[in-house]
Amino acid sequence: MGEQDLDSLAERVADLIINAQRVVVFTGAGISTESGIPDFRSPGGIWEKFDPDDFIYQKFVSDPEARGKQWQMLREGGLATEAKPNPAHYAIAELDRLGKLDCVITQNVDNLHQKAGVPADRVFELHGNMQWAVCLSCGRRYPFEQVRLRLDKGEEIPDCEACQGILKPSVVLFGESLPEKVLKEATFRSYNCDLFMVIGSTLIVYPAAYMPVYAVDSGAKLVIINLSPTPMDKQATVLIRARAGEAMSRVLHRVREKVGG
Repeated sequence: MGEQDLDSLAERVADLIINAQRVVVFTGAGISTESGIPDFRSPGGIWEKFDPDDFIYQKFVSDPEARGKQWQMLREGGLATEAKPNPAHYAIAELDRLGKLDCVITQNVDNLHQKAGVPADRVFELHGNMQWAVCLSCGRRYPFEQVRLRLDKGEEIPDCEACQGILKPSVVLFGESLPEKVLKEATFRSYNCDLFMVIGSTLIVYPAAYMPVYAVDSGAKLVIINLSPTPMDKQATVLIRARAGEAMSRVLHRVREKVGG
């Protein structure tokens, strides 16, 4: 995409943001990869190194070997690194400070929106958050950093220190339901926004990918910023094929100009 094309598209997105009353931003792995967090499905991603079948919830609970592989993936796969927000995260947080953001709905589990400055009560994490691990028996929660220290010391399958129950990262595994309260609120926000922005998602993982469908069906305008095609490209008011950080930095620059920020 040429510089002039990107500038022109960023201008259009900025106008949509300025004229909107309720902007919902929906993010996927494509925003996190720019912070060094590996994707799952792309070439060279997590699923080329680990078998997805080992990450089914029922297998995780019943098979100690599968639990060991899960913790190995978290230790070796790059998901537990101290990643930092990138320009796209900061641009979204700036939209909040400018009073233009209703909420962020995210498929990511990396806590980077909160680190960038979006209030936690405006971030709806459909797939959980890697910052915690929870005991499936007694419900005790542990900061992930605490568990990682145990992994670094050679513990292969950390369990609950209180009851020796199964310890599970606070993320949604295959075969596990999405958190009901979060899903309900995200659905409500999607139905009731007037601008829905998809950033860094191919929109192929359901039920998360229903969110832009709900928005468009309710009359919202749709912006998609993603490097690869999505099933909803033809329904987008503005479609940008560019990296999230570059595109959102340009969008925010034009929003600031228009609001005098």
